[in-house]
Amino acid sequence: MKTSILCKRTLATFLCASLLFTSCKKDKKDNDTSSAGENSMAEACYNDVINIADEAGRTGTLSNYRLGENQDGLLSACATVTFDSTNSTDQDTIHIDFGSVNCLCNDSRNRRGEIIVYYQGQYRDSASIHTITFNNYFVNDNQILGTKTVTNLGHNSLGHLVYDITVVGQIVLANSAGVINWNSQKQREWVQGESTLIWNDDIYSITGTAAGVGANGQSFTVNITSPLIRNMAFGCRRHFVQGVFVITPDNLPARTLDFGTGTCDDIATVTINNNTYTIQLW
Repeated sequence: MKTSILCKRTLATFLCASLLFTSCKKDKKDNDTSSAGENSMAEACYNDVINIADEAGRTGTLSNYRLGENQDGLLSACATVTFDSTNSTDQDTIHIDFGSVNCLCNDSRNRRGEIIVYYQGQYRDSASIHTITFNNYFVNDNQILGTKTVTNLGHNSLGHLVYDITVVGQIVLANSAGVINWNSQKQREWVQGESTLIWNDDIYSITGTAAGVGANGQSFTVNITSPLIRNMAFGCRRHFVQGVFVITPDNLPARTLDFGTGTCDDIATVTINNNTYTIQLW
């Protein structure tokens, strides 16, 4: 098995991705990593959205919103939160507004625009449904569109809360670099930290599938073969720390991405045609 270190290059259009990578030379189309990079970008952007919504949705009340007490979360002082329960339906709303100009957040990503969370039932209640949409929302100048629906499935046999998460999404890349269409069906298990309001002790396990069409028109499918683990401890939350997914572009060999065994770092490996490359995550 051949192993090499991929070189770095400027991520002009993919700055929102948590693990974009590319080889220095693409000698063969089989080794093209664009589909893997675009899936990783979508995974990161929509996962961040639910983490941001979690900060507001865990208690369901603005008075307990954790921005002020937990400054190492994803948000920053330029984000404002409005809790609206005055409409005539049973559906309440949280508006998370980053303003009309780029706001540097605590994960070193610039955001602007608004995330809107519509919810029926409290976040921790079984069968509660949260629907997340966007109003001119950008991350590092990439526009995030679509809908993310989060349904509380209750506690599993281990006593962990499990959420069903569906995304029908689209990302308009910065600098007119094209459009990524991305859909996913995942389950998110809250394996640690449910009993506290502390952000740093949360750990999530994610399973499921996704599919998309990249900016170059290449379609692909994704299957998580070993749960993706997100550790929200300070210094860890930027990347998955463990897990494996396989991405298969149409008419090309599968790519296997492995995040490792739990170490909080920015290193992963990708395997294509029995060649394994060590990559540095963005």
